Amino acid sequence: MMFMLWLLFVYVCACSFYCSFLTTQMSNVVSYAVEICYARLNSPSTCAIPFEVFNHQLQFSQDPNSKHLGTTVWDSSMVFVKYLEKNCRKGRFCLSKLKGKRVIELGAGCGVAGFGMAFLGCNVVSTDQVEVLPLLMRNVERNVSRIIQMNRDPDSFGSIQVAELDWGNEDHIRAVTPPFDYIIGTDVVYAEHLLEPLLQTILALSGPKTTIMIGYEIRSTSVHEQMLQIWKRYFEVKTVPKAKMDSQYQHASIQLYIMGLKPSVGTPYTTDEASQGVDQQVDDVKARETEPEKEEGEGSGNPIDKASSEMVEEDSLQLTRLPDGKLSEWEARRYGSMAARLLRDVKIT
Repeated sequence: MMFMLWLLFVYVCACSFYCSFLTTQMSNVVSYAVEICYARLNSPSTCAIPFEVFNHQLQFSQDPNSKHLGTTVWDSSMVFVKYLEKNCRKGRFCLSKLKGKRVIELGAGCGVAGFGMAFLGCNVVSTDQVEVLPLLMRNVERNVSRIIQMNRDPDSFGSIQVAELDWGNEDHIRAVTPPFDYIIGTDVVYAEHLLEPLLQTILALSGPKTTIMIGYEIRSTSVHEQMLQIWKRYFEVKTVPKAKMDSQYQHASIQLYIMGLKPSVGTPYTTDEASQGVDQQVDDVKARETEPEKEEGEGSGNPIDKASSEMVEEDSLQLTRLPDGKLSEWEARRYGSMAARLLRDVKIT
């Protein structure tokens, strides 16, 4: 009897120790996530983000605690710039082919992506809503001044101007004098209600030979699917493969797209026509969402869902491996992004 009680005591102690160990490990994971989230969003050090662009160390001011999403440096803008760096030696993004091209950046925010094009000799107009313009202008003025001081070949750098542009606002669109050779945007697609004005604006700024380059992080597969269906109606859409991106600055959830206007689509396009087109595409997507799902094996599967599952799987794997060394800036940002998603429904006091 005493032996059985001793075994029971040992068993209870072992269970207690194991539960304590698991609790400690989970606490470490959560604490690390909270630490990264705070470091990314609330620390004074995040007021200025250092970022090397074409061998120039730039500083981008941000204000993540403001109520406007445009005052944060988002990761897809960094992926976009590093993609340009990797592919600028030859092909369509080399300096000799881009020098003097007119570029407009939509939803420029802190202005990171526009600098990538300006370093390739383009004349860039960085645009956003009026609330974001003071921060955007500060970043442009400070970094252009730094580039001029450091640059031995000032002719290799194009130019950057700042302008107000509310999507769909015809007065703002006329003021920037379209068409443009390139239209760029990073993390401009994150909500369904933005799809229509974004399309209106892109079409109004486009000419027959305009190239549109969009980079963004998938946060909603529903919005992602609606966006692709709308774009494919008006544009030839190509997805940039991960092998073409910078080996470090990439992530499964961050996509880059290069698009050109379909020959059958005329420009300029009226806002009413664009609005009707978007409404029809959104209705078509929602109708497909209500259809019964196919049994496994009936079709080839949805590549968007596959991409989403890969993204979740990757983040899950990262969560279980706490780093035992110093993180790079990019790794720290991705951990911060993951922590933000984990904690978005948690109120931190």
